[in-house]
Amino acid sequence: MVVQRYGRPRGHGGGVLALTAALVASAVAGCGAPGEAAPPPDPAGAVRGAADALARAGTSKASTAMEMASGGTRVTIRGEGGYDFRSRTGRLRVVLPKDAAGTSAHRPITELLVPGALYMKNRGAGVPADKWVRVDTTTLDDGNLVTGGATDPGAAVELLRGARDVRFVGETELAGVKVAHYRGVAVIGDAARAASPQLRGPLTAAAKGFTTDEVPFDAYLDGSGRLRKVRHLFSFSNQGRAVAVSSTTLLYGFGVPVEVELPDGRDIYAGRIQV
Repeated sequence: MVVQRYGRPRGHGGGVLALTAALVASAVAGCGAPGEAAPPPDPAGAVRGAADALARAGTSKASTAMEMASGGTRVTIRGEGGYDFRSRTGRLRVVLPKDAAGTSAHRPITELLVPGALYMKNRGAGVPADKWVRVDTTTLDDGNLVTGGATDPGAAVELLRGARDVRFVGETELAGVKVAHYRGVAVIGDAARAASPQLRGPLTAAAKGFTTDEVPFDAYLDGSGRLRKVRHLFSFSNQGRAVAVSSTTLLYGFGVPVEVELPDGRDIYAGRIQV
């Protein structure tokens, strides 16, 4: 294993959900009532500033939940890990849904998130268990907002830079912390233009890959302006079928150490992935 470097790695590009569609095939909501607090003077500005507030905070733990609905089937993929909002790097352990018998059909997937790339271990689909898959996220139709089964926490936050039509819903509590609840729409193209350089490429790709450029969201900010929870509703077409994706990201434990080591080149799978 080697410590990460920030160049853009060459990856295995693909269409939206090209790497996880087979896994998903086998296989979030608001927090409490609105409070009585007066609305802030600039709700959209508060939401757009969440990415900068998290960069000042540095790091956090992260929990993710991605729920997909297609053809009457609904599955949820969950992830746990940590993220560094300054270097835009993170590590998640992603767990796929259990099968009808209540057992896990796949080992948890380890995901490494770095600028411009996604690394996955225990990917399955013909990839040896001791090998990593490396994907160039700037070539994905969704910019890795849904492909990995967990929205990159950095991308989830940067997407809010494109927030508009934002309204203050009220105050509530989230895990014992008082937060302000906002609801609005994020325009992916606007977010891509305003995003940090490390995530501009993936979001630019995502602006072309979804059914609509507008992504409804619910965001919860604490008193320091840090995002504590965000829920995005994505919609795209997969082989002619409409797919709805609800992606929820929770952030907590600010300041925890987050270490990301990239695999050695010898450990990266170069063969064909079965999808």
